[in-house]
Amino acid sequence: MKHLLNLLAAVALLVWGTHLVRTGVLRVFGANLRKILARSVGNRFTAALSGIGVTALVQSSTATSLMTSSFVGQGLITLPSALAVMRGADVGTALMSVFFSFDLSWLSPLMIFVGVVLFVSRQAGTAGRVGRVLIGLGLMLLALRLVVEATEPLLASPAIRALLVSVTSDVLMEIALGAVLAVVAYSSLAIVLLIAAMASSTVVPLDVALGLVLGANLGSGILAVLTTAKSPAEVRQVTVGNLVFKLMGVALVAPFIGLWLHHVQPRLPDATYGVVMFHLAFNIVVSIGFIGLTNRVARLVQWMLPAPKAGDGHQRLHHLDPSALSTPSLAMSCAAREALHQADLVETMLIGVLDVIRKNDLQRAEQLRKMDDTVDELYSSIKYYLTKISREALGEEEGRRWTDIISFTINMEQIGDIIERVLQDIEDKKIKKGRNFSAAGMAEIAELHQRLIDNLRLGMSVFLNGNVRDAQKLLEQKALFRDLERAYATTHLGRLSDNTVQSIETSSLHIDLISDLKRINSHICSIAYPILDSAGVLAPNRLRDPVPPA
Repeated sequence: MKHLLNLLAAVALLVWGTHLVRTGVLRVFGANLRKILARSVGNRFTAALSGIGVTALVQSSTATSLMTSSFVGQGLITLPSALAVMRGADVGTALMSVFFSFDLSWLSPLMIFVGVVLFVSRQAGTAGRVGRVLIGLGLMLLALRLVVEATEPLLASPAIRALLVSVTSDVLMEIALGAVLAVVAYSSLAIVLLIAAMASSTVVPLDVALGLVLGANLGSGILAVLTTAKSPAEVRQVTVGNLVFKLMGVALVAPFIGLWLHHVQPRLPDATYGVVMFHLAFNIVVSIGFIGLTNRVARLVQWMLPAPKAGDGHQRLHHLDPSALSTPSLAMSCAAREALHQADLVETMLIGVLDVIRKNDLQRAEQLRKMDDTVDELYSSIKYYLTKISREALGEEEGRRWTDIISFTINMEQIGDIIERVLQDIEDKKIKKGRNFSAAGMAEIAELHQRLIDNLRLGMSVFLNGNVRDAQKLLEQKALFRDLERAYATTHLGRLSDNTVQSIETSSLHIDLISDLKRINSHICSIAYPILDSAGVLAPNRLRDPVPPA
């Protein structure tokens, strides 16, 4: 029992080390990896090369698959290009398994020591994230040595030998077991390394190990499909297409395991190299042999998982892709796009307010009020999505962006609530009572309303681009709008003094309305504060007046 626990602990350490390396690399190079993938899809061969490079860094073809599928979901690359990237991604993870097959155990203590020093001393910076990667690499090397040490005593157990005999020569069972292990471990690389270590210790026969390797490759494809199960069809097309390639590859290569054992294995130094080189050869053969089929497989997958057309009902592309959460920079982009959609709805509501005032349209007012429910739902969805991103996984710039998105969605949600109350007041105090604003009062409301629309659009641009000059311009509009609100309140009182009937009847509504418009403008202008604060140009006393000397 003790030896079995030691083995399980070593396997867990291997999986955890792989996780540390993957997340650490994504935190350091996440944005750059996205750019590499997005820019290298001009043809299927450069796309495959980028997949090799990115996966070699991330050490996970599943992570590359999730990044690539997210790009397809956002319309940044085509499905055939994404499938070509995945052909290279499988080769990349196989190359890493060959690298780890060398005896690098002497590096493990050095990597762990240096990694811990960097992580502890500069945890929030790039050095700390590099330290995280080094810790992960060191743990992987240590775990591989522990796997070998823990498996040796197990060989003496009759029960273990009986179990291995039952698995031998059943390729389908081997493939199924390898796939299950890869899904459970969330890493085909870790499982291939585990299989290689166990094969070198003769815990599993070599023919069984090769069948398990095929299953691990299949399992990585299944894992990506499961991870994107709730994503839009465009995203799932990538992972399903990649699984189709893996199924074709396993079906093609499985009958030739015997030929590998008879003709290739005798030329290799030991069982460890036999496992990792078989893994590499499998992925190279599948990638080169099937890369010409990316267009055909793409058409097949699009037929299996048709994406909803733009005109189908009221469906739209939802940007909060769960598969992007493994890449923080990509997840932030998804959240920002959904926040802009929320702002588009708020703009529609704001534009509709003036139509309701002018046309006394109760039906239109009801429609606009219902839109606030959607705005609230989007706020909750975006907030929940962002909470799934670990703040520790974000760099300093990404951390500020995280805060900016939350602040932006809060402001949009509060603007929607104000508009809903304004519409209700218009219904109760104007439309149902058959009252109208004076011509001068209506002109003032229209002027403030148009400024609000312009400021909202400017605020959306500031949120999207982070332009400091536009942020300063937006903040200037806050003071200008406040001065206009005061001036129009004064002119309204003047009309009351002149006994203008329409002004007297709508006085309460008029004053409340221009006050609510000013509040909306304040929320819009709040978008500028984080941008100006980050640039160091925000006045330190913007929130309070200077304290007079004692």
